[in-house]
Amino acid sequence: MRSTLRRGRAWPLRGFGPALPALVFLFVFMVAPLAVLFLRSVTEPTLGLGNYAELLGDATYGRVLFNTFTVATVVTVVTLALGYPVAWLLVILPSRVARWLFAIILLSMWTNLLARTYGWMVLLQRTGVINRTLMDLGLISEPLPLVNNLAGVTIGMTYIMLPFIILPLHATLSAIDPAIMQAASIAGARPRQIFFRVLLPLSLPGIGAGCLMVFVMALGYYVTPALLGGASTTMLAELIAQQVQSLLNWGLGSAAAFILLTVTLILYAIYVRAIGLGRPQ
Repeated sequence: MRSTLRRGRAWPLRGFGPALPALVFLFVFMVAPLAVLFLRSVTEPTLGLGNYAELLGDATYGRVLFNTFTVATVVTVVTLALGYPVAWLLVILPSRVARWLFAIILLSMWTNLLARTYGWMVLLQRTGVINRTLMDLGLISEPLPLVNNLAGVTIGMTYIMLPFIILPLHATLSAIDPAIMQAASIAGARPRQIFFRVLLPLSLPGIGAGCLMVFVMALGYYVTPALLGGASTTMLAELIAQQVQSLLNWGLGSAAAFILLTVTLILYAIYVRAIGLGRPQ
């Protein structure tokens, strides 16, 4: 009897054996650095929560936090508005055409991020292709300010983020049985009613997953805002880089990074609670 109980107690521990290398790796390269990061945020330059109070209380840093959430929200909304029709198009198109469109979307993901951002810098500048084309068509009389502002950051980040919302949306939309919408049409529902009462509610898991991914990634983006934005659109990732690399203020930089991590975890917890990720169906 005792040997049976011992085997029963040892069995759960035995199951962690294959996962032990991964757990050790996560602890060494993720948990431990995060713990050091938190310790530096509350011990440098003095012990306490002064760095967090400075970040949340200073008007300059408050503006950076506001910029970060504003840009992330705008990019998420625009990306969803553009990505949803593309995802639905991938579902209803013939498979051969859909495969080509999928290949183009994936190719944009595989292209170097820095190269894509510099490409948008060339396109959006005052003498770039976009402004010159609009002026040649007579739509504008002088070049539009499309760089070093929120417009440039939104355009560049939306282009980069589109695949990350198209893919989960496509997976969700392709799993919806077309017979459900056909039944709604036979019952007398108009196309608008079918979309808002049938298709949209059924696609909420994909919308939630895609928006969460885009929003969280946008919160911590550095390269695109740094190249296409300006001083008025400085984001938290740029502030962290400036504090750590230029000013060597590890305490404030660590506090900013920990705030970013905390917000990310809170958003993920909200998503899990709202969408029910991991719940048995």
